[in-house]
Amino acid sequence: MFRKKSTSAGSAKDRLQLVLIQDRTNLSALDLDQLKNEILEVLARYVDIDRRAVNISMEQDGREQRLRADIPLKAATRANRR
Repeated sequence: MFRKKSTSAGSAKDRLQLVLIQDRTNLSALDLDQLKNEILEVLARYVDIDRRAVNISMEQDGREQRLRADIPLKAATRANRR
């Protein structure tokens, strides 16, 4: 009776959300990648990061856009602290 949401419909919805977020924030995909890389570079100055497990995404929460970051930390590096 009830059908599961098709994966292509889910993918299309995700792509549309990304397009809307990029339009509202005026960030291109290239700008978003650069932002992610710069965030990771700054954090890496202070703590060891498991870069393979990093997940940074733009999400829509109602009418607001959110940059959500899940960045596993290994340990603080005191030698680089200023």
